[in-house]
Amino acid sequence: MQQMVQQIPLNDPDLPQYQYQLGNAFAQRYQNTRDLNDLNAAIDKLQEAVDLRPEDHPGRAEQLQDLATCFTDRFRQLGDLKDLEAALQRDQEAVDLTPADHPDKAERLQSLAVSFSDRFQRLGDLKDLEAALEKKQEAMDLTPADHPRTTGRLQSLAVSLRDRFLRLGNLKDLDAAIQKLQNAVDLTPVDQPDKTGQLQNLATSLIDRFRHLGHLEDLETALQRAREAVDLTPADHPDRAERVQCLATSFGHRFQRLGDFKDLQAAIQNFQDAVDLTPVDHPDRAGRLQCLAVSFKDRFERMGDPKDLDTALQKDQEAVNLTPADHPDRAGRLKGLAGSFRYRFERMGDPKDLDTALQKDQEAVNLTPADHPDRAGRLQSLAESFTDRFKEFGNLKDLEAALQSDREALDLTPEDHPDRAERLLSLAISLTDLYKQFREPSVLTAVHTCFGQSFKTNASSDPEPLWHGALGWASFSEEFQPEHCSTAYSAAFSLLPDILWIGLTIPTRHDTIRRLDIGGTASAATRTCIKLADLTFAVQLIEQGLATIFQQMLQLKPDFDSLQPDQAEDLQQLSLVLYSGTAADPSGLACKRKELLKNIRQQPGFEYYLLPKPYKALCHASQGGPVVILNCDRNGCDGLIILNPTSEPVHVALPNATFDLLKSQQMLLKKLLNRCNVRVRQESASTRLFGHQEMSSSKTIEECFTDLLTWLWNNVVDPVYQVLAAHGLHSGRLWWLPTGSFTGLPLHACPPTNQFIHSYTATLASLLEGQAKPVTTSHKIGVVGVTHTGLGGVNHLRGVGQEVEKICSIIKSPNLECVLGKQATPDAVKHQLQNCSWVHLACHGTQDLVEPIKSRLLLYNGVLELETILQMPLSNAEVVFLTACQTAMGDAELANESFHLGGGFIAAGFRGAIGTLWSMDDRDGPLVAETVYSHLFKNGREPQATDAAEALHLAVNKLKAEKVPYQRWVPFIHMGV
Repeated sequence: MQQMVQQIPLNDPDLPQYQYQLGNAFAQRYQNTRDLNDLNAAIDKLQEAVDLRPEDHPGRAEQLQDLATCFTDRFRQLGDLKDLEAALQRDQEAVDLTPADHPDKAERLQSLAVSFSDRFQRLGDLKDLEAALEKKQEAMDLTPADHPRTTGRLQSLAVSLRDRFLRLGNLKDLDAAIQKLQNAVDLTPVDQPDKTGQLQNLATSLIDRFRHLGHLEDLETALQRAREAVDLTPADHPDRAERVQCLATSFGHRFQRLGDFKDLQAAIQNFQDAVDLTPVDHPDRAGRLQCLAVSFKDRFERMGDPKDLDTALQKDQEAVNLTPADHPDRAGRLKGLAGSFRYRFERMGDPKDLDTALQKDQEAVNLTPADHPDRAGRLQSLAESFTDRFKEFGNLKDLEAALQSDREALDLTPEDHPDRAERLLSLAISLTDLYKQFREPSVLTAVHTCFGQSFKTNASSDPEPLWHGALGWASFSEEFQPEHCSTAYSAAFSLLPDILWIGLTIPTRHDTIRRLDIGGTASAATRTCIKLADLTFAVQLIEQGLATIFQQMLQLKPDFDSLQPDQAEDLQQLSLVLYSGTAADPSGLACKRKELLKNIRQQPGFEYYLLPKPYKALCHASQGGPVVILNCDRNGCDGLIILNPTSEPVHVALPNATFDLLKSQQMLLKKLLNRCNVRVRQESASTRLFGHQEMSSSKTIEECFTDLLTWLWNNVVDPVYQVLAAHGLHSGRLWWLPTGSFTGLPLHACPPTNQFIHSYTATLASLLEGQAKPVTTSHKIGVVGVTHTGLGGVNHLRGVGQEVEKICSIIKSPNLECVLGKQATPDAVKHQLQNCSWVHLACHGTQDLVEPIKSRLLLYNGVLELETILQMPLSNAEVVFLTACQTAMGDAELANESFHLGGGFIAAGFRGAIGTLWSMDDRDGPLVAETVYSHLFKNGREPQATDAAEALHLAVNKLKAEKVPYQRWVPFIHMGV
């Protein structure tokens, strides 16, 4: 065709039409090949056709529009403003030449609107955006509802509404954009090529609303739509990079909000893919590099690898270098680069990095219009750089500049903005620095006002910065105004449900507990409250910070009877699915559950439904006997005793039980277990129990055990006994609630006399749950005995047969069900757990320290994981007796979480459990079982869960009377009621 056109004389009246057809052919080929030579040829031929047409020719408007489209394509490919101006000029002429009633008027208005939009994106002039919106609305008004272009124009109008929201911050624009995009998606069949762009734009707008309001539902929907858009986009599609970037952004925001490391890895991978798909000279490359840099910074903050920070800085610098000086996005990219330099200063300490950060932050602020919604964030970043320089060099001018920037940032942030809390915290921190310099009372008041307001805002924000801010407030208060400590710690611990979002997997929540040292923080906060003599609040704090995931499990199996039937059914269904921690869409389900609970709590009498309990409720855990909470902090250890439901907590000073000494006792116990050849898992796992390697000793095992128990008696248990005696308590039930380094130590075994019957509990709430649970009317007793599992690498349990015989000889009841040997399959044991009130499990068990819900019972030709048990309805559960290995020992790194097999059965619904700190000797199972069940079924009575602790107490006394070694009688413990 090109050769034919070249042969046509210049004066031929048909030449313009042939030039036009040839230009369109090149344009079409460009759409398929993305070869810039084709696009250049298209522009040349179309321009020649237009130049040859008279101004009043009826085809001129159509040719101008097509030429404008080609200029737009070249601008988007190369970023040359001359092409954009050429497109806009030709679009405007095409519209002017088209009568109002012409069928193509809407299409030409739409093309002109797109050119205005592109110029706004490039130069940031609001007049262009308003012109784009006006033309798009005119085009929309001229388009019938059933027109094939309706959905495309809806999408285009929505994109400009979103742009106006991003520029002016009016949420109505964003809501309107989302509504129009959703309409477009709903009207477009899946196989239509426009569907992917609509899905992507909908996802992007939902992300914007999440950033503005913090609603997780928007983020989850955005991620789902972004995935759909990527899945529908071919690998070689020119817009694939944009779709992949949108998906990466969704993952990145979800990581920042929920902390799941897999989301961060997915964000980095997808951002990298988007960059790799983007040509070096493409105008969108800079934005994708900046997004990739953000994710590398996130990974640096999480993992601490300096290579990630170097990579982030490199990507940020490249993004800035690729961004023209007059580009509206340059300010945002400078802010990102400033953050990278500031992070490197905080890591490496080079003042040059801090100066560079400050320079880039200042430049970003200077480039940002006064009414721009991102100005507040850039001012906050500038304030952080000034604050860092003040702390480095002590120049008060930097502090004054930080305060000025913080105040301006706060003034620009709406009351309902999710970042308002962080802006208040930033100002509060600057004010603390100011107070430390001059000690002005008015500044002290302002500090607490800012901190307090940051936690009263209704806006939802990233909870981790708030957590750190609350702890900073508490630390400042402890030094300068102690009466505010309890308020600060309350603010911090109220964030735990959001930090440990129930929609996350349990391993992810465990990682967060380790990373933020939530257990250590709870202990430190409790220690502070004890020093301030606020003992009731100390009890509430330690309860909130203890066994957080364990408590979440308990909250997912609440009493539904008091709720309205429809609410009870919905809450029960959501809770049961979430209970396993492995739901297909856990975050979405958790959002629904949170909203349902919000509605429930608006009803009279349900204001505190499933919320942390106050002391006046927690103290009732002592209705069966005193509860002793042992708090372990690096600055000191203490005991708190709840004597009875009507008493205030009583403090027990433990001056000789220091953090380091408790760790040494744990090391000694671990060494003893290894010397005794006690059955444990592989060495690496057993090391994690206490975190130390074995050490040699010249003492005998008996002497070492004596040393351990004597130390515990002298420095921990006897001080507690003395306080109990001072309050007239000399015998009966006694519950231990150990935390931190107290966990796993045999507190029950060290008293020289047997005056108390000892039990353990993971939390006060779990003890309350067990006490409140109605006694079952079922009296079935299940016995499981597995000597040989049929699984490789598992030793025989030699005493199981005799153990089961002893039980059967005592319990002469038709309600006794035994599954032994090959009958003891996972399905058979599941049946017993669901139908029996008492279950005796004589089998192997293993702990999984990486994923505790994968801890399992080893049965015949299969395993039964804790995850499965947690999902089962166990309405009849009373007491479980576990004679498996290490059923009550967890991970030292998660000492407060109580996620061992024994604790797992309590979380699953059992009121009590008998287990072992380490594997028992095969010879002891028959004697212990015989004594326990003889006491429980004495005189033919029905067993009571509250008698299990006494029964075990008697059994252990028998072992001690037979002079068996310490390692054989010490491990047996009772948990629960």
